[in-house]
Amino acid sequence: MINLPVLVLNQSCEPLTICRAKRAVVLIYQGKAEMLENGLGFIHTVSASFELPSVIRLAFMVKRPYRQKKLTRYEIFNRDKYTCQYCGKETRQLTLDHIIPRYRGGQHTWENVVSACVLCNRRKAGRTPQEAGMKLIRKPAYPSDQLFFSIPYHYRQTREEWHKYLLQ
Repeated sequence: MINLPVLVLNQSCEPLTICRAKRAVVLIYQGKAEMLENGLGFIHTVSASFELPSVIRLAFMVKRPYRQKKLTRYEIFNRDKYTCQYCGKETRQLTLDHIIPRYRGGQHTWENVVSACVLCNRRKAGRTPQEAGMKLIRKPAYPSDQLFFSIPYHYRQTREEWHKYLLQ
């Protein structure tokens, strides 16, 4: 229960990061944050009970530099919402697929890499989608969200109390 995720907002209510409930309770107890949403229940000690927050806001402004997103498996899967870009199957068993294969001069860029299920990746093999008779569901591009960090897609689906604080 103390390891459940908590959304941390800047003083201006923009998302900063995700921390564990234990850390969030400590920040609230020290006066460094305030609880905005209680969605997790309570933690009991010998002498007191504390509400476990779901969303907290820091009491001070954190200035953060702009960082470009790195091209990683996690970011590609998050951009594509854990969905195969050829058949539309939503699964955790995904692979990365280069639309134009690397051995044919395709680059490892946001515009050339998509999520694909194992079956579609095998079917496409070392060909282009046109040669394999396959069509992309969505044209790949650099992720559009302007958040400093990526909130994992499964949290966006399951944590309903976070929706009003996230840019959709």
